[in-house]
Amino acid sequence: MSEKKKIFTVYVTVSNKDFLKDPEGETVLNDLILKENYTDFVSVRSAKSFTIQVMAENESNAVEKVRNMCNDLRIYNPIVSQCIISVKNE
Repeated sequence: MSEKKKIFTVYVTVSNKDFLKDPEGETVLNDLILKENYTDFVSVRSAKSFTIQVMAENESNAVEKVRNMCNDLRIYNPIVSQCIISVKNE
């Protein structure tokens, strides 16, 4: 007997891998934060995020569906980016 599908809200965060520079993050740090005397801040990394609602049998199936979609459609470049996928528990 198959499980009834329900809607899951899945969050995808795509960011540069740590070994790459992040010009957008560096600009925010240097041109906004440090110029306003927030001197305790040492680093900013930017990321792109997506909120996706998907029908699935369970949370792990929802994550799998979104991961497959991200890979199939090349939502991110795995050579230079990392993709973090999570589900909001409601």
